[in-house]
Amino acid sequence: MEKIVIEDLMGLGAYEKVRDKLRREIIEYKKNRRLAVGDRVSLVFEDKKTMLFQIQEMMRAERITDLDKIREEIEVYNELIPDAGELRATLLIEIVDQEHIRADLLKFLGIDEAVYLEVGGKHTIPATFEPGRSKEDKISAVQYLRFPMSPEAREAFLHGAGPVSVRIDHPNYHAQAEITQAMRDSLAQDLKG
Repeated sequence: MEKIVIEDLMGLGAYEKVRDKLRREIIEYKKNRRLAVGDRVSLVFEDKKTMLFQIQEMMRAERITDLDKIREEIEVYNELIPDAGELRATLLIEIVDQEHIRADLLKFLGIDEAVYLEVGGKHTIPATFEPGRSKEDKISAVQYLRFPMSPEAREAFLHGAGPVSVRIDHPNYHAQAEITQAMRDSLAQDLKG
C-alpha cells in the first residue's frame, strides 16, 4: 500500500477549514474498519486514509509546523500502513474502571501471543505485535500489530472462501468476532496493496 509523503498533508490553516467534514468522513469510514472482539478489546484496521487523518490531527493538536517534525510523524505513522499481503491494526484494551486500571491492564500481559486472524477455517495467522509495548510488569492499553498472510490465506480472504474472524485466546480473555462482508471488502483493498 502506498505510504504517506509530506505532499499528502495540508497546512494547519487549510486543515482547519475542512476538518469537520474530514472527521465525519473518517468516522463513517472506520465503521467498516473497527472490530469489537469481546467487551474489552477492539481492533482498528489501519490504512493510508486512517493514518493521514491521524497525522493531521497530531499536527493540529501539537501545533506542529516544523518540516523535520512533520517528517518524523510521517515516519512513525507510515509503520502502521500495511504492506501488500498483510493487515495492520491498532489493538485497544478498553478499561472502564479507572480505579483499577493498572491491575486490569496487567491481566492482559501475554496478549501479544494470543491474537489470531482465522480465514476460511483453513488459515490461522498469528498477530505480530510491535515490540516494547508489553513487559513482564507493564503493558500498554494501545498495541500495534500486523497479520502477515501467506498467498493462500490472502486468496481465501479475497475470494470469500469461508468466514474471517479475529480470535483472542488468552488465559484471562477469550473472545472471537467475525469480520462482516462490508469490513472484508474494505480490508481487501489493504491486501491488494
